[in-house]
Amino acid sequence: MIGIVTRHVEQFAALMNAGGAAMWILFFLNLLLWYSLGHRHFSLRRQSRHNVRRLVTKHMREGDKRKRRGILDHAIVDALRAASEARGIGRKPRKHVYDALWPYQRRIKEYSVVVKTIVMMAPLIGLLGTVIGMIETFDALQSSAMFSQGDSISGGISKALFTTELGLMVAVPGLIIGRRLERKERGFAMEFEQLTNIICAQEQTDAA
Repeated sequence: MIGIVTRHVEQFAALMNAGGAAMWILFFLNLLLWYSLGHRHFSLRRQSRHNVRRLVTKHMREGDKRKRRGILDHAIVDALRAASEARGIGRKPRKHVYDALWPYQRRIKEYSVVVKTIVMMAPLIGLLGTVIGMIETFDALQSSAMFSQGDSISGGISKALFTTELGLMVAVPGLIIGRRLERKERGFAMEFEQLTNIICAQEQTDAA
């Protein structure tokens, strides 16, 4: 078993080394990309099909007895608590609710810049590997005799193809999944704004 694993590791290392330093850079960027996508996926889970108004009503009626399932439930609880504190000191609740929701606004944006940066960088690094591979190919054409050029030329072309392929393999899934998570992020931002308006409107109704 250990021998099989060792053989696969050696084959993987040989494949990566065949593509040069750009391949290793893309490999580690790919790991960071999928970690960032996974983090955003779990952070942006809604865990409820009800709309914001209904969730607010349920939390106001059930209080701390209601189970908190996702980020929106936690945000509603903190927003209602902030509004209650503002009411207790005679202040308008909107600013207090905004302050309570600020950590959630930051949370839904975590790693979004990392994902966008890697998606943009990966094809460029793949292109850089392509350029390096082609330079080595032309160096082989200049420095080798015609009958001895085969290995050098094929090695340079392989490096160019490996890095280009891996750069696209990193960027394309990251772009597709990243866009989907961005839509979820915008949805949460709109729900947080709606939550603020609902709570402030409720406070005005109670005051009247």
